[in-house]
Amino acid sequence: MLLTFLLQIIASERTRRSNRQFGGILAFVAGAVNAGGFLAVHRYTSHMTGIVSSVADDLVIGSIGLALAGLVSLAAFLAGAITTTLLISWARRQGLRSSYALALLLVFGLVGANLTSFTSLLVPTAVLLLCFIMGLQNAIITKISNAEIRTTHMTGVITDLGLELGRLIYWNHSKKASGIQIVRANTNKLFIHASLLGLFFFGGIAGALAFKTVGFSATLPLALLLVAMALPAIMLDLRKLAQTQ
Repeated sequence: MLLTFLLQIIASERTRRSNRQFGGILAFVAGAVNAGGFLAVHRYTSHMTGIVSSVADDLVIGSIGLALAGLVSLAAFLAGAITTTLLISWARRQGLRSSYALALLLVFGLVGANLTSFTSLLVPTAVLLLCFIMGLQNAIITKISNAEIRTTHMTGVITDLGLELGRLIYWNHSKKASGIQIVRANTNKLFIHASLLGLFFFGGIAGALAFKTVGFSATLPLALLLVAMALPAIMLDLRKLAQTQ
């Protein structure tokens, strides 16, 4: 039963339920890495809005070094999203089931304890890797859900949640009038967005506590979770490859 669940949650053939489950897990992971990573490197890396704004501010006040650092972080996030597209497109061409694996988080967890002692283009390597991972992850859930779900930033999620709550509390006082469109909330969207927000928040609490206690090693359980999700599909691909040889 667990194997079936793991295969369904990252399958190429998507359902509303599998999108919700996969999105929820990734929202928790994103919240944990974003909040915990801030304690480690003093930067939020899950959303690019603040980084783009800070680049503009830094350019205006003449802080060229900080502006370049922001641009490099932006490029790392963009590179993560590009990598997702390349990997998924290649895997689909090959007929593989394991195109959504996020094993890079495991690498980050293993080497993260030493990352802060290195620098690359004015920003800690850890920041670049975090931005890359966030871009990778956000692009994965965006692609897998046909842009219905995003997990690394909550602005759009909260906006959509507010829209549905507005529809939910709207008083349709003219229900009996002909030609009047009834305002109804989409309860499925309401549940999805509320779940994503809650899981991101609780992931942030868990990540902050874990990073505060054990540092970058806190990413290991998250990485192992993602590897466990991807492993069944990877094993099926390996078996299929062995049978064709």
